[in-house]
Amino acid sequence: MLKIAFDNDYVYPLEKNHRFPMVKYELIPEQLLREGTCTDENFFIPKMVSDDHVLLTHEKSYFSRLCELSLSKKEQRPIGFPMSKKLVTREKKIVGGTIECCNFSMSYGVSMNIAGGTHHAFHNRGEAFCMLNDQAVAANVLINEINSVNKVLIIDLDVHQGNGTASIFNDKEKVFTLSFHGKNNYPFRKEESDFDLEFEDNANDSMYLGNLKKHLPQIIQKFEPDFIFYLSGVDVLSNDKLGKLGLSLEGCKERDNYVLRLCKENNIPVQISMGGGYSSNLRDIIDAHANTFRLAQEIFF
Repeated sequence: MLKIAFDNDYVYPLEKNHRFPMVKYELIPEQLLREGTCTDENFFIPKMVSDDHVLLTHEKSYFSRLCELSLSKKEQRPIGFPMSKKLVTREKKIVGGTIECCNFSMSYGVSMNIAGGTHHAFHNRGEAFCMLNDQAVAANVLINEINSVNKVLIIDLDVHQGNGTASIFNDKEKVFTLSFHGKNNYPFRKEESDFDLEFEDNANDSMYLGNLKKHLPQIIQKFEPDFIFYLSGVDVLSNDKLGKLGLSLEGCKERDNYVLRLCKENNIPVQISMGGGYSSNLRDIIDAHANTFRLAQEIFF
């Protein structure tokens, strides 16, 4: 069964004109239930991540200040959300959801988190709507606690480079970080992933998918991961306000289709976090994200 982490706390109240489309976390499960892709049984409410698990990845001082709401204004400003206890609870539940998803992935092949993909969170700081790096924390939990997982591949196809993830694992041989992203987009100072591929503005379906199909199978074959994390951001769409790439809705769907079928064919468990999506058309954001869930059901179940 496809298991999906979701909690009402994922929907964090923001001011009306905030550029982050928080409402998508409410609308995605509604859409999946309405169309019959999922039932209530598919969803589970995640527990908050434990402090010990967070500290496998994040600096103790930073995590303490985050939880105590004592980050300086200089530290808060890059995060982009108004700080509160509720926001910290939200972040801990998202990370907890991704960790719990891993167990379902090892049982069923795939699992998904409605939120997550907080790849701009570094070891000792947060930025760009990210405070704790859910997939990085989960990767370290797997490597430290699951004997069968020795090597992890993180496939980051959000339009923005996963700079926090790259930094966290830049000297870790057991985790391979891959990032496809816009060259002329945030972060403007890139980190070094194990494999980075930068696209010029308006890169189309053919260019993007051609590179994905060329490089990803080679990396999987060479690295031989025991587990894969997939960050399936839909801010690659041509009408995304923060994206700058030129993928169509069908191109984005084909991207997900290719990644998920590759995981299935190679019998590698995969956990999926949704990542970014800032299209000027909210319907496109919901449909693009929903496609990822539809494909997971189709391919694995």
